[in-house]
Amino acid sequence: MSRAQRRIVVVTGAGTGIGRATARGFSAQGAYVVAVGRRAAPLAETAAGHPGIEPLVADVTAPGAAELIVGTATQRHGRLDVLVNNAGVAGGGPLGSLAPETVARHLATNLVAPLLLTRAAVPALTDSRGVVVNVTTSVGSRAWPGSSLYAAGKSALDSLTRSWAVELAPSGIRVVAVAPGAVDTPLGAHQGLTPQQQADVRRWQVARTPLGRVGRPEEVAWAILRLADPAAGFVTGVVLPVDGGAVIA
Repeated sequence: MSRAQRRIVVVTGAGTGIGRATARGFSAQGAYVVAVGRRAAPLAETAAGHPGIEPLVADVTAPGAAELIVGTATQRHGRLDVLVNNAGVAGGGPLGSLAPETVARHLATNLVAPLLLTRAAVPALTDSRGVVVNVTTSVGSRAWPGSSLYAAGKSALDSLTRSWAVELAPSGIRVVAVAPGAVDTPLGAHQGLTPQQQADVRRWQVARTPLGRVGRPEEVAWAILRLADPAAGFVTGVVLPVDGGAVIA
């Protein structure tokens, strides 16, 4: 594959979990991947052994981050073909415990950052007739006590996916979403949960997943790569659950 044939992909939240698996999956297909995350060490681990992955340390919620991320991809490679809005924070707590700063942090990461990043990417994606893949959650449409803030932000991103799919179709841009269920990622540890609390959450999740297990990051990455593939060129506006059947149980 020549350099001109290799797709240029941006993946946010690429330091661990689904983002890491997605960045490596695109790299294995021959793409150049700008892997975005807040911490240098996990990004370096994502890129290790994958020469097509270029780490970019950036906080997607910082002022100017969207322009920095898109500009890095286009200045280094001259184009942008796929944007994967994967960075997110989970948890939050019951309604009565939600402090204003918690609400602001969740919405800034899970909703505002993807919106601003997609807006910044539209000119480049128009040139390439590219794809936006939003990573949401399959249980956003169901009651989720204790994580209502997370579910609400991700549900709003589902809505944006459908609206953008129609709005951007005349520009040749497809917009899709992948909605994971319970997946084996470090998200619980990042929330500050103890090992016992993480185990309790996992038991609760498995009990509500018909396939009886949690998913693997690579299984979610598979769906992201398939929806972003040119062969899926007639697919837009879809929100695909990858959740072991949890959303329909």
